[in-house]
Amino acid sequence: MKNLQKIIKMHLQIVRNPSIMAVYSKLEEQALGELIAVLSGKGGTGKTSICAGVATALAELGERVVCIDCDIGLRNLDISLGLSEVGALSFLDVSQGGYSLSKATRHPAFANLQFLTAPIQCAPEKIDQAAFGRMLAMACEQADYVLLDAPAGIDLGFRMAARYAGRILLVTGPDPAAVRDAGRAGELLERMGKENIRLIVNRVDKKMVSAMNLTVDDVMDRTGLPLLGLVPEDSNVTLAAAYSKPLLYQTRRGAAAACRRIAKRIQGKVVPVSL
Repeated sequence: MKNLQKIIKMHLQIVRNPSIMAVYSKLEEQALGELIAVLSGKGGTGKTSICAGVATALAELGERVVCIDCDIGLRNLDISLGLSEVGALSFLDVSQGGYSLSKATRHPAFANLQFLTAPIQCAPEKIDQAAFGRMLAMACEQADYVLLDAPAGIDLGFRMAARYAGRILLVTGPDPAAVRDAGRAGELLERMGKENIRLIVNRVDKKMVSAMNLTVDDVMDRTGLPLLGLVPEDSNVTLAAAYSKPLLYQTRRGAAAACRRIAKRIQGKVVPVSL
């Protein structure tokens, strides 16, 4: 609890910085694309594969998408996007002014999707938060949706990705530990002033959920968050990564179909929640 209070206090001190608040105001006032942070309370929830699946599904629907890996030092979003063999600029290359955002890697299969990877040789605390925010503002001027894939947990990378986001997708698994951590992450986000938080339950195995006597209502009750989507356990997620292909090119069923439904809900369309 003391660590959580410390994190919240640090965040409140940071957001009072005038340069950061100016960027945030720009995102709110202008008719810009939507900034979405994809977060999780713990590792192993499949957050990165969800981010990639939703990003490619939005691009498939004709939206202009910028996808940014914020997992500094560990980056894996390129694998889920099917871009592991393609060289990509890091967001630090752009935020520091060395390259224009227009130089971001364009996906060979989805021409309207661009990608920035995370820097490897840089500590998270060394990132210029104001410069990062200005880069996000530029991205929102050029895209309909900007998706940030945050590192797992509630440390600096989590807060960095969440800070400017207008919408949060909080990814959890159905297991008790993941659900409890999602609830804690949701509480932190609400204390950060985030209101548009939606839950995605990933890797749902019908038989296992039934054996645990767990329902979707139980998950929502325990996290205190509304549901955006259910994504089934699907071996095609691993196979797509192994073959360095986007999941949506690997199959149209299972997790890929679920990501397409989530993308449509993000657009504001009414799509029934199902597996």
